[in-house]
Amino acid sequence: MPGPLNILHMHSSFDLGGKEARAVRLMNAFGDRARHTIVSGVPDALSARDAIAKGVSYEIAQSPPPLAGGPSVARFEAIAKFMRRFDLVLSYNWGGIDAVMAKRAFPKNAPPVVHHEDGFNADEAVRLKARRTIYRRLAFGAAHAVVVPSVTLEHLARTVWKIAPPLLRRIPNGIQTSLYARQPDPGAIPGFERKPGEIVVGALAGLREVKNLPALVRAVAGCSARIRLVIVGEGPERAKIEQTAANMAMTGQLVMPGFLPNPHRYVGLFDIMSLSSLSEQFPISIVEGMAAGLPIAATNAGDMLHMVARENWSLIDEHRNEVGLRDVIQAAAENPAGRGIVGKANRAKAVAEFDEKTMIAAYRALYEDAAGRPGSLT
Repeated sequence: MPGPLNILHMHSSFDLGGKEARAVRLMNAFGDRARHTIVSGVPDALSARDAIAKGVSYEIAQSPPPLAGGPSVARFEAIAKFMRRFDLVLSYNWGGIDAVMAKRAFPKNAPPVVHHEDGFNADEAVRLKARRTIYRRLAFGAAHAVVVPSVTLEHLARTVWKIAPPLLRRIPNGIQTSLYARQPDPGAIPGFERKPGEIVVGALAGLREVKNLPALVRAVAGCSARIRLVIVGEGPERAKIEQTAANMAMTGQLVMPGFLPNPHRYVGLFDIMSLSSLSEQFPISIVEGMAAGLPIAATNAGDMLHMVARENWSLIDEHRNEVGLRDVIQAAAENPAGRGIVGKANRAKAVAEFDEKTMIAAYRALYEDAAGRPGSLT
């Protein structure tokens, strides 16, 4: 009987965010049927490994060839040589695209590569870079498949990157929605204690520029309702977010506990889930809020209007600025009955359309097909 599938993951960073959370959830679902080697382009950005389940076989690659840098035949050759020891390579976003380019440049004995595109960093949040578009078009032809999670990104891939099925696959993100029906743990967020009369707005995000979290702080500061803002996540923008809160005289209203695992334990402590990102496609945090029965007050980024229930549409800011975000947060905060109606509709949609069983089955089938090992991850 063949041994476990030997999978290489090529990440620009392995700090916990949406794509990392999904990758880890799939690793956990595959259990002992796969072994995983993880490359993080930022060696110390490894917080997502804390969510890997016990018993899952993995290692963090030591001294792998660099994923960052200008096009280089020598670097592509080194990456291709490194990849040959694996049955399957999974690359993620722009930071991992050179795994695909390495296969294009050195295809001999190269394993199949499945590339995942989940969205863009701040440098492409408003407009795609022309050189990167050309580079993607060149690279993607060497992939077994390019996976996107959203309708918005699927359209872009077809029209701009010029890729189509069967190379292009859309697999919506999913979560274990049943966990979010449970009562949350009042002590799950260090430093947080609900005060009488407060409305709690929550956000789950890596503290990165593209998440635009200082704008969320300013939006909450502009609300007339009494609001406590909880931002769960870690990253390089922490000091900037804290300084923004100080500038807006709302330090006492902001709770930033850092990264916390198991969001089903605490998302239900919020009254409203929010998102302020400059660029998103299919944010898992929004599905988590929906599964917990929360209304979503957020900017209209990516597939937001495809994701939330129709009852929630009025709480999605079409202007995509902090004034509009303030207004939808305020509208949700001052309407408790409406929050209940919207939250119930969101919960029903999350269970019906975004449960992880569907997502895991789709990725399992894709990876088995790519590796030529049907049933190996089942």
